[in-house]
Amino acid sequence: MDLEGKLLGNRYEIIEKIGNGGMATVYKAKCHVLNRYVAVKILKDEFTTDQEFIKRFEVEAQAAASITHPNIVSVYDVGKDGNLYYIVMELIQGKTLKEIILEEHGPLPWKWSINIAIQIASALEVAHKNNIVHRDVKPHNIIITEDGVAKVTDFGIAKAVSNSTITAFGTTIGSVHYFSPEQARGGYTDAKSDIYSLGVVLYEMLTGKVPFDADTPVSVALKHIQEEPIAPKQLNEKIPQAANDIILKAMRKDTNLRYQNVTLMLKDLKQVLKDPDGDFVDNLEYVPDMETRKISTKEIEEEAKNIENNKKKKPGKLKAFVQKHKGLSIFLAIIILFALSLGGTMLFFKLTNPAEVIMPNLVGMSKEDATKLLDESKLKLEVSSEEYNSEYAEGYIISQDPLYSDNYNIKEGSTIKVVVSKGIEEAIVPKVIGMSEDDAIKALEKAKLKYQIVEEESKKIEAGYVISQETEQDSKVYAGDTVVIHVSTGVKKSSVVSVIGKTEEEAKKALEDLGVKVTVAYEEDSSKDNGVVLKQSIDAGKEVEQGSSITITVNKLTEMKYATLTVNVKSLLDGKVEYEDSQDKNETNTERKVKDVDLKIMVGEDSVFKEKVDPTTTNLMQPISGKGTVTVKVYINDVLKSKKDINLNNTTSITIE
Repeated sequence: MDLEGKLLGNRYEIIEKIGNGGMATVYKAKCHVLNRYVAVKILKDEFTTDQEFIKRFEVEAQAAASITHPNIVSVYDVGKDGNLYYIVMELIQGKTLKEIILEEHGPLPWKWSINIAIQIASALEVAHKNNIVHRDVKPHNIIITEDGVAKVTDFGIAKAVSNSTITAFGTTIGSVHYFSPEQARGGYTDAKSDIYSLGVVLYEMLTGKVPFDADTPVSVALKHIQEEPIAPKQLNEKIPQAANDIILKAMRKDTNLRYQNVTLMLKDLKQVLKDPDGDFVDNLEYVPDMETRKISTKEIEEEAKNIENNKKKKPGKLKAFVQKHKGLSIFLAIIILFALSLGGTMLFFKLTNPAEVIMPNLVGMSKEDATKLLDESKLKLEVSSEEYNSEYAEGYIISQDPLYSDNYNIKEGSTIKVVVSKGIEEAIVPKVIGMSEDDAIKALEKAKLKYQIVEEESKKIEAGYVISQETEQDSKVYAGDTVVIHVSTGVKKSSVVSVIGKTEEEAKKALEDLGVKVTVAYEEDSSKDNGVVLKQSIDAGKEVEQGSSITITVNKLTEMKYATLTVNVKSLLDGKVEYEDSQDKNETNTERKVKDVDLKIMVGEDSVFKEKVDPTTTNLMQPISGKGTVTVKVYINDVLKSKKDINLNNTTSITIE
């Protein structure tokens, strides 16, 4: 589907496609309300037909939008436009961690990898404290900015996927390389699942490989459940021992043996940078499960025959023993009776004094998951009430009684009362176009909606009345959602200020700040400074509408130019010369003296040269100056010999001959 140029929600203009994933396609877009570029993730068609998924998607995305952290991609908005469901996020310039790993074709530097892991853990720590579990931590969902900052994206979205249809699961199975064992089994997941996935991500950064791989997703999932990973240090000896230990602890299959929270893992990650080979990782004793072995039917049948044969061979073993050892048998019987009596007493004590279990935190869990968890802990669940809630999806627990507290124990068989969310209350958007601002606010508040007012100039709509609304009337939204309405400010007017005597730039800024368009004309006034405003088309003090045009006239003095004038006197006289008379008429000397001529050069009305010169002169040079085009006249003996109009802007050398 080509969405370039489409305007989502009357706000986000799609610019170009920048990414594609299993769940959504990502576009670069421009927000026309806040005038900024954003990333818009649009759900693929196969997800939009599942209403349960859509509801979870919206709630989880809104929950993610509540998290603010430098290592988390900010979620700005969640919306729907026709059949398109989208999330608006912070636009990040960078590469995914997966792209970086693939480009390097091998392990990444260990210090850099640890720093990235610290940033991811910091992001998860904040999310977990807000009861948000990512559930899809993988290099594909981690963007490394151009400044080297790790940004985790898609918070809360994986929860909607994991609780949705089989189709949705089939789409997300591509993340199976990073699944926790409990995710692979389809069991209960919590913050410890994110810790496991972070361990896998760090494993891949330091070794260049995922811990488990196979031909099919199902095979990979089974490996997560059944097999132990190869120690990362065996694949890359440069890995510090402490980093190796952190990964293996994070990837324990038994959740009780993993880091119990990401804060503890974050502490160890920071310590690695100080003490790479230190023995500070607290690894609980771990006994691996027996290796899974396929047992044939033949083996089972043979084992069954052996048991039967043994019964036939020794049918009276116990009887024979009693007969042979009567005294010992009586003693053993007394011991057994005592043990049974003690066991009965202990059983009675246990029934009257039940064991204690750790109080679980049910807030944020679905009712179904909470029930399973309490059943395993031998506790009971009671729903005391159901309430509308904007933070938790329908069927998820809002609060519990007794309240959760760290290291708080509760007796087996106790009942925990919970308040379950009814989801977000729906609301119908009223029509407020044409209403006064006050009436529009009252109508929106009555519909249990919030409002945001955007002031907008209008020549048609009276000031104080609604021009438009960004959410269409009769649209189904959730109570508490914000409806943006545009309210007219009317036609704004401004009082013109005087700009005479100001520079061109000063004048333009002063008028443009009033919302007036400025046109510039130029004149020359030698009595005024160059570049100052001589006059303005609208006098100061007059009221004009914003957007009106005003012309300012700016003084533009012509710049003085210089050139060199070369005069060929001989050529102007056609070589004709006069000789001075001899005082001695009888003189026979044939050499006669040439008579000088009067030469005068005029530039405009100014005389720049006036002297006697030799009539045979061919290159008399004279500097001249002026503005623009000047008229040059050359006189010889008061007779005009040449007249030329010369543009000094275009030349620096002139010859007259």
